[in-house]
Amino acid sequence: MRDLVEIGIGRIARRTYQLEDIDIVPSRRTRSAKDVSTAWQMDAYRFDIPLLAHPTDALVSPEFAVEMGRRGGLGVFNGEGLWARHRDVEDKLAQLIEVAEGEDGPAAATRMLQRLHAAPVDPDLLGQAVAAIRDAGVTTAVRVSPQNAAALTPHIVAAGVDLLFIHGTIISAEHVGAGDAEPLNLKTFINELDVPVVAGGVSDHLTALHLMRTGAAGVIVGYGAADGVTTSGEVLGMGVPMATAIADAAAARRDYLDETGGRYVHVIADGDIHTSGDVAKAIACGADAAVLGTPLALAEEAPGKGWYWPTVAAHPSMPRGAIVPVTFDDRPSLDTVLSGPADDPFGSLNLVGGLRRSMAKSGYSDLKEFQRVELSVRG
Repeated sequence: MRDLVEIGIGRIARRTYQLEDIDIVPSRRTRSAKDVSTAWQMDAYRFDIPLLAHPTDALVSPEFAVEMGRRGGLGVFNGEGLWARHRDVEDKLAQLIEVAEGEDGPAAATRMLQRLHAAPVDPDLLGQAVAAIRDAGVTTAVRVSPQNAAALTPHIVAAGVDLLFIHGTIISAEHVGAGDAEPLNLKTFINELDVPVVAGGVSDHLTALHLMRTGAAGVIVGYGAADGVTTSGEVLGMGVPMATAIADAAAARRDYLDETGGRYVHVIADGDIHTSGDVAKAIACGADAAVLGTPLALAEEAPGKGWYWPTVAAHPSMPRGAIVPVTFDDRPSLDTVLSGPADDPFGSLNLVGGLRRSMAKSGYSDLKEFQRVELSVRG
């Protein structure tokens, strides 16, 4: 039963929970972390760890996507990012970081980011970047926005993409176009493609269920809330209570499983996930995998060189993210961020090791079992 509260006369709101509001409850059984599997599979593609990299230029260059793939995760490349618009991206990023470090700081850097994204997407550059990831032998995933999916997807598919992400701040299966604009018919679009599609973000049961009915292989829950993301209070006033949203999407997955007689759609958590404990809680709430932004931006391999900004930071008229520094005493390697060894006691390093120990101390041996762990609400 939903927990409803009256916030004023005649105005009812639902009480919801963030990941920080809940805790995992250990069971009477424990096991060795060596006996725990963090592997999962979506469609024909198997991954050793349930971690995806947020599709921002601060994080996922073609090279970083390859490094993430070689470590068993998935780097989602932004098909509308700088690598698809400019040939000298490394120089452009160096200039952007120099501006961010200057007197006017992130505000000036945001204006520069908008100017860089004003250049059109070059299909040839996009194809070259996608092919570079594919040719390295890792699973190739590319993100496009709903409004540009129809135009860019043929180039991405021709370059050899394995998984297509149609990813916006908030996405639905019933978007209404403006004026004469023809909205993307997601169900038709997915059915006509030969590659699996992951769509999102969503924040509630019904929207998740509707997206599953379009034929999506996975549904993204959340909008990538992290340091620097301003979608919630500052810009749109919209927030996604991740613990509740993930659990709602997991319930939609069960409903759709029953509805279709066995078709399983993956739930991908994307937002407010900063530590290994957050990853564990997201999966305990029902996620199959988690998208990471700032935690991976710590890595020395990240092209942001100690700075992070979300994809939506470059919006031409309403940016919903700032360019922020990602601080750490020394920038660790991607190996250290993912698998340790760690000297940080707060869960920012050895993310996979923390997840494995949480599963082991709760007595579960794989991710799907761990989704059944008991949870408690703080305070």
